[in-house]
Amino acid sequence: MNIRSTTVLAIRHQGKVVMAGDGQVSLGDQVMKHSARKVRKLYQDRVMAGFAGASADAFTLFERFEKRLEEYNGNLIRAAVELAKDWRLDRALRKLEALLLVANQENMLVISGNGDIIEPDDNVAAIGSGGSYAVAAARALVRFSNLDTTSIVKEAMKIAAQICVYTNENIVVEEI
Repeated sequence: MNIRSTTVLAIRHQGKVVMAGDGQVSLGDQVMKHSARKVRKLYQDRVMAGFAGASADAFTLFERFEKRLEEYNGNLIRAAVELAKDWRLDRALRKLEALLLVANQENMLVISGNGDIIEPDDNVAAIGSGGSYAVAAARALVRFSNLDTTSIVKEAMKIAAQICVYTNENIVVEEI
């Protein structure tokens, strides 16, 4: 699965969890929209989720994930496992092309339709075509700067936008 055309970054640092997504929507080599919202808060504003991939697929996954969060009283890991099972086993869901990045105060996970649930080792994770650039920038800023968590996320996203043609600087930031 080759998910591109966006950058979503999450960091847990200094007691905060911050997630950001760029606003660019691309169709082939065209920019169709500059201000899409790819990150949002879920489950009583205690969980954040961001997506990379097809928008309709992402909305379907957000809805399913939110139902699982409700079903398991906000237990992020349990909801993620159940979503990954649904995604992998359900015929309709199996065709969805997206990745989810989800986080709360305790956990941060990347969820894929292949059944993967990956928790980063260093409390920094990203998805999308600019994800590796954002992660590299964020890791360096966490280690070698005195910036607060929100500033680190914003700066890392700006760096990714300077490198990745599918990422812009119209950044939406959420924090819990």
